[in-house]
Amino acid sequence: MLAYSGGLDTSVAIPWLRETKGLDVVSVTVDVGQPVDLERVRRKAQASGATASYVADARREFAEEFILPALQANALYEGTYPLSTALARPLIARHMVSVARHEGASFIAHGCTGKGNDQVRFDLATASLAPELGVLAPAREWKMTREDEIAYARERGIPVDATKSSPYSTDENLWGRSAECGILEDPSVEPPEEVYGWTRSPAEAPETPTYVTVEFDQGRPVALGGDRRPLHELIARLNEVAGANGVGRIDHLESRVVGIKSREVYECPAATVLLSAHQALEALVLPRDLLDFKRTVELRYGQLVYDGLWFAPLRLALDAFVRSSQERVTGEVTVKLFKGSARVAGRRSPYSLYDAGLATYSSGDRFRQEMAEGFIYVWGLPVRTWASLEPRAPATPARAREPLP
Repeated sequence: MLAYSGGLDTSVAIPWLRETKGLDVVSVTVDVGQPVDLERVRRKAQASGATASYVADARREFAEEFILPALQANALYEGTYPLSTALARPLIARHMVSVARHEGASFIAHGCTGKGNDQVRFDLATASLAPELGVLAPAREWKMTREDEIAYARERGIPVDATKSSPYSTDENLWGRSAECGILEDPSVEPPEEVYGWTRSPAEAPETPTYVTVEFDQGRPVALGGDRRPLHELIARLNEVAGANGVGRIDHLESRVVGIKSREVYECPAATVLLSAHQALEALVLPRDLLDFKRTVELRYGQLVYDGLWFAPLRLALDAFVRSSQERVTGEVTVKLFKGSARVAGRRSPYSLYDAGLATYSSGDRFRQEMAEGFIYVWGLPVRTWASLEPRAPATPARAREPLP
C-alpha cells in the first residue's frame, strides 16, 4: 500500500517498487484539502504501474478529528508552526492501514526521505495501528537527487510537475501549505514570491482592512461572519479571505525530529486567524491558573504531534484535559486582517470573566481598594518571613567602597 500524492517522490516510487522489490503496488490517495483531482490522481497512479488505486475524501474527518483537537490545544511547534503537515500524516496512515487490511497487504510504503519528519510520522502511526505491517520507504534507499528523480520519471513516461528550474517540494491541506528545497535551502535568502501559492503579497494586499468574526461553541469554530457551516468549509473559506489579505506566511528555521535544522516556508491563513481568535477567547473566559497550566500542556501537545506521536497514550490523555477546558470557550472574536497581519480587534462571551465594574477606574468602580493592603500582607508573608531570617553580610567600611562615577 503506497501513500500516493501524485507528486514527484510517490510517482517515482511506483515503478521503483515494482522494478527493485518485485512488488505489486496499490496506491491510496487521501484528500485532506489539497487542490487535487482525485480521479486524475487515480488514473495517473494506474498509468505509473499501480495495480489498483484507492481515493478518499477525508476533509471533514481531518477537520473534526485532527485539526479541531489541535486548535483547542493551541498547538504550535516551536511557537511558530501550526503543524499542518504533521496533523495530516496520522490520518493518511489510518486510511492506509484500513485499505492494507482490506487488500491483505504486507507492507505500507511512503515517499518520505530519510532526512524528513514525515517518515517518522508514517512509521510510528503504522506501528501504533498495525504493528504486523512492514514499512517501506524507497526514498531512504534509492539515493537519487530530485534531479535524478525527474530524469527517472521522464524515462518511464511519468508526468511530474517539478522541474530543475522550479524544484520546490510542496505539501498542502486544509490547515496549511508548505514549501522547501531550491533556493529556500539558503536561510539567508528571502523566499521569492514564486514560492507562495495561497497568500497575496502583503505589499499588494487591499489598502483597507478586512474584519472577520469567528463564532465559537465550546472551543469549536461554528460560524464565520454569522454564516454557520461545517468546520472544513469554514477553514477553507477563511483560507481564501485571510490569504487575500496576505495573512499566514511563516518562514521557519525548525528543528527536525532527526536532529537537523530545516528551513520551511508555510502558508497557514486560516490557522493563523483561528489560533489567534481561540487564544483571545480563552484569555477572556478561563482563569489564570487554568491558562497557565494549559500552556504547559499545549507545548507538550505540539511536540507530540510534530514528533509523530499522535496515537501515543500521552497525546490521548492530554486531549481529555483539553476538551474539559473548552466547556466555557464560547463566544465571538473579531479579527482585523490587514496587509499580512491578523490582530484581534474584539471579543465577547456569555462566560466572560471580565467585569467592567471591577476593572474600571471611572465611576461605577466596585473594587474595594482598601482591601488590597491586607491581601498583599498575607500574599507576601512567605517572602517577608524568609527575608527576616536571611543571614546578612557585614557592612563594607565606607573607605573601602568604590567611588561613584
